[in-house]
Amino acid sequence: MTLWNAVLVAAIGCVALKTLGYLIPGRVVQAPRPARIADLLTVALLAALVAVQTLGAGQAVTLDARVPALAVAAGLLLIRAPFLVVVAAAALVAALLRLWGWAA
Repeated sequence: MTLWNAVLVAAIGCVALKTLGYLIPGRVVQAPRPARIADLLTVALLAALVAVQTLGAGQAVTLDARVPALAVAAGLLLIRAPFLVVVAAAALVAALLRLWGWAA
């Protein structure tokens, strides 16, 4: 299978899934249980993405400047700091740690 065939198959699959979503009745989607599952699934997928991007480097688990930066961001989010402050502080922590040569 060539790259273009894979792209076309993936595109057709995405269109099919989107079409399937339109065919599901609204009462099924708006029921409390599916809504709760969708909310929890979103949080779980975002947490998994953050974990992979923070700890992953290819096939290995690495501990570098991203881990303390994530800890700072989590702490600031716990005290309900504004999002821009959280992002700036985490970036500053990672940059300073890399500047000092720790976990570059």
